[in-house]
Amino acid sequence: MLSRIYTGALYGLDSKLVSVETDLSPGLPSLSMVGLPDLTVREAKERIRAAIINSGFQFPAKRITINLSPANTKKEGSHFDLPIAVGVLASIGMIQEENLKEYAFIGELSLAGDINRIDGALPLIIGLKESGVNKIVLPKDNAPEASLIKGIDLYPVQKLADLVDYFNGAIQITPYKENAKMVYNKNIHSMDYAEVAGQESIKRAVTICCAGGHGMLLIGPPGSGKSMIAKRIPTVMPKMTYEECLEVTKIYSIGGALSKEHPLVTERPFRSPHHTVSGAALIGGGKKPMPGELSFAHLGVLFLDELAEFNTHILEMLRQPLEDCSVTLARAGGTFNFPCQVMLVAASNPCPCGYLGSQTHECTCSQAQINHYRSKLSGPLLDRIDLHVQVMPMDYEFLSQHKAKARVSSSEMRNQVEKAREKQIRRYKNYSVLFNSQLTPALLNKFCRLNPECEAIMDASFKKLGLSARAYSRIIKISRTIADLEDSDTIDTIHVAEALSYRLGDRKRNELG
Repeated sequence: MLSRIYTGALYGLDSKLVSVETDLSPGLPSLSMVGLPDLTVREAKERIRAAIINSGFQFPAKRITINLSPANTKKEGSHFDLPIAVGVLASIGMIQEENLKEYAFIGELSLAGDINRIDGALPLIIGLKESGVNKIVLPKDNAPEASLIKGIDLYPVQKLADLVDYFNGAIQITPYKENAKMVYNKNIHSMDYAEVAGQESIKRAVTICCAGGHGMLLIGPPGSGKSMIAKRIPTVMPKMTYEECLEVTKIYSIGGALSKEHPLVTERPFRSPHHTVSGAALIGGGKKPMPGELSFAHLGVLFLDELAEFNTHILEMLRQPLEDCSVTLARAGGTFNFPCQVMLVAASNPCPCGYLGSQTHECTCSQAQINHYRSKLSGPLLDRIDLHVQVMPMDYEFLSQHKAKARVSSSEMRNQVEKAREKQIRRYKNYSVLFNSQLTPALLNKFCRLNPECEAIMDASFKKLGLSARAYSRIIKISRTIADLEDSDTIDTIHVAEALSYRLGDRKRNELG
């Protein structure tokens, strides 16, 4: 007897409909799979055999052939366990196949017949819905995550026996309903810029970065507050929309970073990989392509602390993804794309000992050591970081006097950012960009025209600082963001001058940055 059951297959962040065809024929008892299953799927036959028997059903002593169609694309993942088991049970008549035609199945089986949680449930559900499937049977622990998708009926099950009883009419399984908005509204930050004493100019730079989606390099001696400032950046960024939450949650779902308690990512991601991170862990990759830290930081912050300590080759791998806002991984089995629209924030010391230029500590580095330290960061990489900001340590007298003073809080900074973002959303509503850092050359000419005074400043700066074309356009974008923060429709000289002050690396290329 032949049966056909529907499920999905993951390809990066996308998924496609797969039909599991099961055929029983006379012959020596065996179970073979075709249709390019990977090792995890091929091992499923042992889990399925034990799960069916331990659920109280008889495993057919026949020749079983299972085809995963379309047969020309590779199938990976333990979520194929459940649809294959259902196909076998339907083939022996334990479940009427007519009852299964409207459903798709995903889930991993234990030897005892339990249906276990899987990774990547959210993109699988999205792909199945796009393929026209509106009823999905899935593990109970994946139901909160999958309920974020509207317009589908979810049937959570814990045991294979319960699934058989449901389709045979012995029990009822109520479709899972969850108010995803209630989960979405939980947005709590434990840190605040009110905890940062002084550094008002740095807070201003952070506000500009968050308002326009610009990257930032913080340069300063140890203990000046670089990491403290960077870790609080998500508290200033605009609240994520529901669509953005869903987009980030898809990435975390594939990476197995979700739980039933936290099925939706509602806060801007903040990822801070150690400087010993490998290229595959940072960018993404592997035999089965998976997102890296760069994609896990999508729509949030990727913080690279001690930037000059990272492997130079790994840092150079960032150049194209930062420009394209996506990671493309080419493998023999296909090409996979992961989004990485991130705010890159980096921090570094000015030299190996950290005290070059310090007024309180003497630098112990030789010129050769300083040159070697700086050579780890290439000009093209630094060129892609919009703001280069010097962070100076606060002295004791300032810190002690500043305790009683009111400090700028994250909420105040966020209010400025959200107002500037609203201006950008209105301005670019008919274009495929959201904020200033995404402006193309054509849109830059359209929305960032400079008056003669500004042109004169830029002309002099271009010649004196030796700006690249990329640095030139980034300064214009920063100027546009500063104008938005000041609620100005035009870019004035004061905006351009402030933007130029944040290009430390262009002003003094002989310093780090």
